[in-house]
Amino acid sequence: MKKDSKTPAAGAVRETSTGNAAGAGKRRSARAWLAAPYGAWMIAFIIIPLVMVFVYGLTDKSGNFTLANILSIAEPVNRKAFWLSLELSALCTLICLVLAWPLASILTKIKSAGSVIVLLFILPMWMNFLLRTLAWLTLLEKNGVINTILRLLHLPTMSIINTPAAIILGMVYNFVPFMILPIYNVLSKIDVNIINAARDLGASRFQTFRRITLPLSVPGIISGITMVFVPSLTTFVISDILGGSKIMLIGNVIEQKFKVGDNWNAGSGLSLVLMVFILISMAVTTKYDKKSGGQSTW
Repeated sequence: MKKDSKTPAAGAVRETSTGNAAGAGKRRSARAWLAAPYGAWMIAFIIIPLVMVFVYGLTDKSGNFTLANILSIAEPVNRKAFWLSLELSALCTLICLVLAWPLASILTKIKSAGSVIVLLFILPMWMNFLLRTLAWLTLLEKNGVINTILRLLHLPTMSIINTPAAIILGMVYNFVPFMILPIYNVLSKIDVNIINAARDLGASRFQTFRRITLPLSVPGIISGITMVFVPSLTTFVISDILGGSKIMLIGNVIEQKFKVGDNWNAGSGLSLVLMVFILISMAVTTKYDKKSGGQSTW
């Protein structure tokens, strides 16, 4: 009799669990359908273009397999443009880091106005990237706003337009918000009690920074470096406008292969080299981020 009395309850439990599983399956199916538009967008604008780049980069104009497009990076012009791009992008990333970390640290300490100041940094990004760069052309050219003001003040004029310095300035201006935001987000989440505890235990400001604040901010620094280094390495608009097309970066070389030389195969091959280098640099920074883990060495 006891066995019979438990059987309906067990059946009810099985039915309930089956119903819950079916409901969960329907919810997962609904979420999958909601993600379908993004999946279609990703296939159309990410996967298919990447496949085309690989196909063009590994074939010649006749459609035969070749590595000549990739090996063209060793040509003197391409090699010079590639190393110059690495140099300028590394310098831009370093300058952005030096400017962003102290500023992000200051913003975390002014709770009331910090979010407003962050908004002021983001506000120019709402303007078109091309217009922001053209604005610097108006400021820096020989008869531009800055030199006009210097002449009125009887001061020496500047001549940095069409130089690497102008390109670096344009890069830093356009990409420094991408360094500030991740570092600010990480620093704002650090518990103040940890800092106070370190100071109570006798740590100086430098020791607190070196052993606590800096290690805990590593995830934001790594994110900022990645977000600044990658677009600065691949840029060609800034060098076109502020460099006057006189300074060739690897992005300019690739652009000319596609638009001027009508050599999609060579342009795709150089793009593959750049893509591999970017993936390697991202893997290195990610490995360093995981190794440090943002943990304090106190």
